[in-house]
Amino acid sequence: MIRLLALFFTGLAFCPLGEARADYPSRPITLIVPYAAGGSNDTLSRILAEHLSRTLGRPVIIDNEPGAAGTTATTRAAHAASDGYTIIMGNMGTHGAAPAQYPDLKYDPINDFTPIGIAAEVPAVIVTRKDFPADSLPDFIAYVRANQHKVNEAHVGAGAPTYLFCTLLQSMLGIQTGRVPYRGGAPAMNDLMSGQVDFSCISLSGAISQIQGGTLKAIAIASPRRTELIPNVPTTAEGGLPEFVVSTWNAIFAPKNLDPEVQSKLNEALKKALDDETTRKRLAEIGFVIPEATRRTPHALRELVATEVPRWGRVVNSPLAKQN
Repeated sequence: MIRLLALFFTGLAFCPLGEARADYPSRPITLIVPYAAGGSNDTLSRILAEHLSRTLGRPVIIDNEPGAAGTTATTRAAHAASDGYTIIMGNMGTHGAAPAQYPDLKYDPINDFTPIGIAAEVPAVIVTRKDFPADSLPDFIAYVRANQHKVNEAHVGAGAPTYLFCTLLQSMLGIQTGRVPYRGGAPAMNDLMSGQVDFSCISLSGAISQIQGGTLKAIAIASPRRTELIPNVPTTAEGGLPEFVVSTWNAIFAPKNLDPEVQSKLNEALKKALDDETTRKRLAEIGFVIPEATRRTPHALRELVATEVPRWGRVVNSPLAKQN
């Protein structure tokens, strides 16, 4: 009798968890976007949320929370309940460079999250205000070297991809221009278009419409080859700077210790979204590159983060970067 009672209560203890896994999701899911609305991370998240909602059968609600280059919201996500109802669209900044940029960071990108999958990658592009006195990469380099103390660079907070891209560029060129932080991609773009700042090193997805519309000037794209979206923009290698080839990435994470079955459901839903032709077309039109299927697994994302943390740590901790 005692053994039967023990088995009965043990069954009760585990039943809710089993039901939770089977029924997941049974209510809306919050997808935290650690930047202001209107930027490329936000746009990507909203496009994917539409498809994820259909696949999962529950609304995926976008929650924008800018601050400290995305680390404010990422800290919140790290300490959220590990039930699959709070996930975050992290990126190279929040899950790659943040540990070096913020010594008192309240989360560990590797150990405090359950990886779901890589969502998209995007090459960096050097853009300037449309009346900037340089049209090619060699001319751009010559001008900023000669005028670095009166040229200003726009970025979306220390540690964000725009900051890291230009930190790497300035380190390579041995320059130190002014650096102007913004709370999101949209206000940075607005000031670039109005001529309040001079240049930025931004993910292509964050500036494609402005480049195509002629409100920003693209100097060079930091990818191995040109892109069909802006075919007339040469690569950095063509401009004489082959070492500046860099891309950002975006990926979905959940808090650590997420149940493997819930992790699998979220990963499968993400894969379906990225295989959907309409979704792929929408993302490609704004500059996003869809990762190959083998790179969309949780394991691939975990390995990526483990590689990115030391890589960007070297950039952030470089002597020249510390002077900027």
